[in-house]
Amino acid sequence: MAGRVALALSLAAASPAPARGRRAPAMAEDGHLEASSEGSGWLSSWLPAWCPTSLPHLKEAEEKILKCITSTYSKQYVFISNGNKIWTLTFSQDLSYKTPLVLLHGFGGGVGLWALNFEELCENRTVYAFDLLGFGRSSRPQFDTDAEEAENQFVEAVEEWRQEVGLDRMILLGHNLGGFLAAAYSLKYPSRVKHLILVEPWGFPERPDNAEQERPIPIWIKALGAMLSPFNPLAGLRLAGPFGLSLVQRLRPDFKRKYSSMFDDNTVTEYIYHCNVQSPSGETAFKNMTVPYGWAKRPMLQRIAHMHQDIPITVIYGARSCIDGNSGSTIQSLRPNSYVKTISKGSLVVAFRTEPHFFLISSPGT
Repeated sequence: MAGRVALALSLAAASPAPARGRRAPAMAEDGHLEASSEGSGWLSSWLPAWCPTSLPHLKEAEEKILKCITSTYSKQYVFISNGNKIWTLTFSQDLSYKTPLVLLHGFGGGVGLWALNFEELCENRTVYAFDLLGFGRSSRPQFDTDAEEAENQFVEAVEEWRQEVGLDRMILLGHNLGGFLAAAYSLKYPSRVKHLILVEPWGFPERPDNAEQERPIPIWIKALGAMLSPFNPLAGLRLAGPFGLSLVQRLRPDFKRKYSSMFDDNTVTEYIYHCNVQSPSGETAFKNMTVPYGWAKRPMLQRIAHMHQDIPITVIYGARSCIDGNSGSTIQSLRPNSYVKTISKGSLVVAFRTEPHFFLISSPGT
């Protein structure tokens, strides 16, 4: 949810037929699948009573966002192992020679937050967007408490999704937490990634030893952080119950401004609210992957040099990004024999319109 770059999605049709030579993926329209939530126990039974939300509420909020998209798309669950399912949108173009683009959203987000510029992204290639495991309308299983194991659960979910959908290779674009996971996936499955695009990626730099000296943290914030450390990052939103939606609107008025060209009401904040007051799952995994003040336990810059040198990387930062913008140049220094490009723009919409080639690396058949 944190980050300055907003991305996009489009409007519904039937599921596309699987390409020749591929097995039909295990998919299903949402239908009655929304009725069963993976969360169990006292917390999941108590939350709906206190928070005015439910999976149908989330579905309705998402559909409200997607009504503004004019491109044709299909939507379905893709089933993976352990009974989990991944909520997927597909903007299918009859351009089988073009490598499809796959979008991974950021922390606390979902497919609806790509709504601003999906129209441009799906103009000349097939585009997939799905809710990460543990987020949005995808399954919300229990993740391992170990940072490396939790990361691997995310990565394996992406790989199982790829296998079920039947993709050979893909251009992988990740925003925020999605950027971290896209890089982790590319490290483990390099043959499946044609191009890695990191949009304001979280979790790349190490937490500096003198972090508190460079940016002194007030004592009251340290005390509050220590008090809240046992809890998930967005626990306060759920504890606020019926006041949670107004809390999102007050604390993040920028969401309404970002999407003002599409909505003049609280459509986006309602979607974000319903995404994040369901039973926490991916949020808990994220907490277990961090150290105090949001730094990654396993920083990606410690590993990025081991990525296959033939995978080109593009790093995109917004003009007012809250993510450390030095990671792009660091990646370049760690991969001197590979293609690495850093683009600093006001938004991905601007970056795409002014430099659409950053998706392809000019080579025929990409």
